Amino acid sequence: MLSILINAYACSPEMGSEPGMGWNWCVNLAKHCELHIITEGEFRDNIEAALPNLPQRNNMHFYYNPVSEKIRKMCWNQGDWRFYKYYREWQWKTYLIAKKIIQKHHIDVIHQLNMIGFREPGYLWKIKNIPFIWGPIDAKESFPTTFLKDASFKTKLFISLKNAITKYQLKYAKRVHLAARQATYVISASSNSQQAIRKYFHIESPLLNETGCYIQDHPIIDKSKKEDFDILWVGKLDFRKQLNIALCSIARAQNRHFKLHIVGGGNNSFYQMLAKKLGIEKQCMWYGSISHKQVQKFMQKSDIFFFTSIAEGTPHVVLEAIGNNLPVLCFNTCGQGDCVNENIGIKIELSNPEQSIQEFSSILNDLEKKRYSLQMMSEKCKQRQIELSWTEKALQMLNLYNNSIRKT
Repeated sequence: MLSILINAYACSPEMGSEPGMGWNWCVNLAKHCELHIITEGEFRDNIEAALPNLPQRNNMHFYYNPVSEKIRKMCWNQGDWRFYKYYREWQWKTYLIAKKIIQKHHIDVIHQLNMIGFREPGYLWKIKNIPFIWGPIDAKESFPTTFLKDASFKTKLFISLKNAITKYQLKYAKRVHLAARQATYVISASSNSQQAIRKYFHIESPLLNETGCYIQDHPIIDKSKKEDFDILWVGKLDFRKQLNIALCSIARAQNRHFKLHIVGGGNNSFYQMLAKKLGIEKQCMWYGSISHKQVQKFMQKSDIFFFTSIAEGTPHVVLEAIGNNLPVLCFNTCGQGDCVNENIGIKIELSNPEQSIQEFSSILNDLEKKRYSLQMMSEKCKQRQIELSWTEKALQMLNLYNNSIRKT
């Protein structure tokens, strides 16, 4: 059995996002490998409560490198650049912990797992004579600026600045390039990241989305006889998610059967005003933040999942839709572009808001008239669940571990 040293800053059995992703990788890899996992200490109690219930618990050894509550708040406040200073210090301490682990235990592969941002590669790549794997990482080159037309001046300035910083770091960040050169594999979290890694690091990167799908056993419901056509939109009400594109697409379609169900936290006043201006306020239902269980019920009752986000890693909500046999309509970008194929959904290319609205509205009208095609997509979701499952992801990573050992 391989022995793997994993750096997973965020890891928790009771969370989504980065902590849940870190936990799911570790739990599933531990079925095949012995893991030495260095993580931050925020979720220590949750981890130690969950471990006794796992058959593979003896293959999971945790080492905690905690930070202060002040730093944790910076981490949760996405966009707080101050966090990177402390995160870099955490990575150095983790490097020192890793060297002590290696003195006591045989390690076959070192894996820098999360967080998935490319800007902080840590220091484990400095350890010699043991294969080093980094990723999956999110290294998209830029936010698509054609969608900034209706954004506030503050948002435009922020996105422009972030795009410039991202390109600079992809080109010149010293430790990023040193880590990439030392790695046997740099794993891409999306096709967009794969392209950027090829362009800036001049290496071929295997594609492995950072999150996996849960295989679920839901009956396929015949929805063809419904009068209403239920379109589900789920996401935080911020600029990246482009709810305005969804609202304008519904208005452009001019289809009285459309019902747009909008789930997500945030200030919805702007979007409600837009819906009223577009004359579709009676076709829109607003639910705000609701429980995960309620979201799953909506997915099982809806006809299609309309995901308009243009800046993501691999959105778990899309995988949840697939897990609930719900076809997806989205942009062909980020992780959703890799997960959704022609068997279970429809994708359009990133262009500009006006063209996107025209394409989405046309597709929705076509699907409403040909609901049997959605039925066929629903029936094929089960196979896609298996292909995107955590079980399959772990096997793919295990293959990369073995290949990295053979290469050294």
